[in-house]
Amino acid sequence: MTAGNISRTTVIAIVMLAPAVGRVAAGQGRGTPTPAPSAKASAPIDLTGYWVSIVNKDWRFRMVIPAKGDFFGTLGGIPINAEARRVAEAWDPAKDEAAGEECKAFGAAGLMRIPGRLHITWQDDNTLRVDTDAGRQTRLFHFGAARPPGGQPTWQGESLARWLGLAAGSTRGGEGNANPATGGPSYGSLEVMTTNLRPGYLRRNGVPYSAGTAMTEYWDLFKEPDATDWLVVTTTIVDPRYLQLSYETSPAFKREPDGSKWDPSACSARW
Repeated sequence: MTAGNISRTTVIAIVMLAPAVGRVAAGQGRGTPTPAPSAKASAPIDLTGYWVSIVNKDWRFRMVIPAKGDFFGTLGGIPINAEARRVAEAWDPAKDEAAGEECKAFGAAGLMRIPGRLHITWQDDNTLRVDTDAGRQTRLFHFGAARPPGGQPTWQGESLARWLGLAAGSTRGGEGNANPATGGPSYGSLEVMTTNLRPGYLRRNGVPYSAGTAMTEYWDLFKEPDATDWLVVTTTIVDPRYLQLSYETSPAFKREPDGSKWDPSACSARW
């Protein structure tokens, strides 16, 4: 074996050995790896609490149910294809009620744009829970190994989440809202990817999305100089069956001091 081969073999051996040495050191000499912190413990931002939606655009599409066939506005266009238009023009709320599908507009792909309130809590250390008073829906965001069980499609689908921590001094989105309890970075974002959705409506007048829809969200916090907290959910929806292009939205929410205005109401096909 040449000297060059000996040197290369030695380097490879050292590189392979280094992780094991690190684990032993982390386990204080016992060889026990240090467990990774939970999603709750490592959260760079604090999303928990009560939030109210702020309707600052697309008012006539969000505050009331648009008329049948009213799909496009100056700001409210959805890039639907001919098949989606056909389905939407056949929309009949009475049929949805008769079929027990009043929640078609309250599925994950349309839910965040319905005016109402959110209550965000930790269901466990690796599952973030988002309840809505509009439609009494619950979304569960699963981190790391806390994978959803899978199975039949549901209104809220299956959501996998991860924290995107940004170093202090980052310029993304202006001033961030740190989570002081974790000692995490000053800036951060929550990424959520949702699939396995039961078919529903992107808009409450029957604009459809299919079971093949995939949704990616980025949940970001912003703080005003007066300490007001804002939550913006930047969303991209991809549906190869009904959309010509991806559909992007960014509903905004304002933090409330408590749950005194929380007002749960059942799904409805008519409001």
